[in-house]
Amino acid sequence: MMYSSRIKWFTEISYDCRGTEIAEAALVLPLVFMLLLGIIWFGRAFNIYSTLSHAAREGARVAAVPTCATCVPFGTPCYWSSSTFPCDRTIDETVTDALKASRVDPTQIFAYTPNPSPVACPGLDPAAACSVTSNKITICRGMRINSAVSNLPECGTIVSFAYPYQFYFPFTSLNHQRIGLHAAAEMRMEY
Repeated sequence: MMYSSRIKWFTEISYDCRGTEIAEAALVLPLVFMLLLGIIWFGRAFNIYSTLSHAAREGARVAAVPTCATCVPFGTPCYWSSSTFPCDRTIDETVTDALKASRVDPTQIFAYTPNPSPVACPGLDPAAACSVTSNKITICRGMRINSAVSNLPECGTIVSFAYPYQFYFPFTSLNHQRIGLHAAAEMRMEY
């Protein structure tokens, strides 16, 4: 008799479905929340990368076009190495303004030179040169920009920098992982 009551009790418990929804939710909800957090953090990383690329393109565009003395909206224009191209300060301000417009902190950027290193175009006046601004933006002028695509090299400007991004993705190996998002843009110089 004792044995049959235990079997009956065990059978009732095994067919009882109370609490299964809670157990299923306890298993599924953490995975759903991790997926949502991943979408949010990877989306933010992509947004910052897009902003960095835009800022580098704007800097390269400004660096590649000569400045006329009457076109400068604020004060006296500064020129790069006795040419009509804008100085490093102007390019630096263009990049940092583009970053600030998207609420990306320009004080966190760090210097980055594209790999492979830029190759100088021969016979330019002023001579090709790379410099790093006070905000750690690398500006390379008079560099070959399409050597991998064409046998006819074009000379241009390359603006590059990097920005740190830290993931907050709990319970994974990406939590507090810090990566550098690199931005580089090149533009043909208009002589």
